[in-house]
Amino acid sequence: MQLTITKADQLKSKPDDSKLDFGTTFTDHMFNMDYNLEKGWHNPRIEPYGSIDLDPSTMVLHYGQGVFEGLKAYKTDSDAVQLFRPKDNFKRLNRSSRSMCIPEVDEAFGLHALKQLITIEKDWVPSAPETSLYIRPTIIATDPFLGVRASHTYRFFIILSPVGAYYAEGFNPVKIWVTKDHVRAVRCGVGEAKTPGNYAASLFAGEAAHKKGYAQVLWLDGVEQKYVEEIGAMNIFFVINDELITPMLNGSILPGITRDSVISLAKTWNVKIAERQISIDEVMHANDSGKLSEIFGSGTAAVISPVGELKYGDKVISIGNGKVGPMANKFYKAITDIQYGKTKDLKEWIEPVS
Repeated sequence: MQLTITKADQLKSKPDDSKLDFGTTFTDHMFNMDYNLEKGWHNPRIEPYGSIDLDPSTMVLHYGQGVFEGLKAYKTDSDAVQLFRPKDNFKRLNRSSRSMCIPEVDEAFGLHALKQLITIEKDWVPSAPETSLYIRPTIIATDPFLGVRASHTYRFFIILSPVGAYYAEGFNPVKIWVTKDHVRAVRCGVGEAKTPGNYAASLFAGEAAHKKGYAQVLWLDGVEQKYVEEIGAMNIFFVINDELITPMLNGSILPGITRDSVISLAKTWNVKIAERQISIDEVMHANDSGKLSEIFGSGTAAVISPVGELKYGDKVISIGNGKVGPMANKFYKAITDIQYGKTKDLKEWIEPVS
């Protein structure tokens, strides 16, 4: 396919790198590509950022048939721009697409188009510490049809947003609330896909957590409501008795790329690690016995997010005296040093853009 490029006639004013929020400002251009049954994926183009014209009956608005990804571009000290594990993001996009009956995209072409888009928008990649260019590839069903079936047409688009820290706290411990009244996903459903409905399902409990003064919800399994699964925007890790433990992937947990990076680094460092079921009662007992030393989340947005307080039922526990633990700090530094080109990429995770 031939990628066409149409430049914007007027460029936006760029925000101050030191005052960036998360996900509120968008660049001058975007990538678009269309799908229909006759042509398959076609008409790939980079064009000025703008609205997408949708009929009120467009299927994604009624049935939620859509998938998306999240990754980042980073600027190094030498002014180069690079991506962190983008091939894995495109693989996961296609895995999510299969579960939502969406036609897969050519992963190599998708990465090529993304790199072309970032090259055009290179000046939008911020250079202040802990800033980056957030990337949101998305596919939506576009048939104007009211009926429950897979769409016959789709739009694949990529938008870019310069961002600062995901949490206002930055790389500091956050407070997490364990909900017993709501579940996010169940095995054999679509919990492991990055699809809009999964995030819509998290909103009610998320708002309840915020009202209680907590940053995120820690979800339990949807059947027995006893086994830890993930935080709203992250996977979760526990350090118990010097062992790193994370819930095993079971079909209702998103297979996080940062999660996989933590596991890979842990094995390289000969850290004792287990992917297994872990109940919330085990976590609370480990704290009571003095064996729980750290909890942290992992995800593209925050990279590593230490947890300083956990509330379950009427019980509130403090982890690490509210300070960043040594394990969380080590993973955060190792991953961000690779992302920003401060250390050698021995894992071959970096994809240079320019």
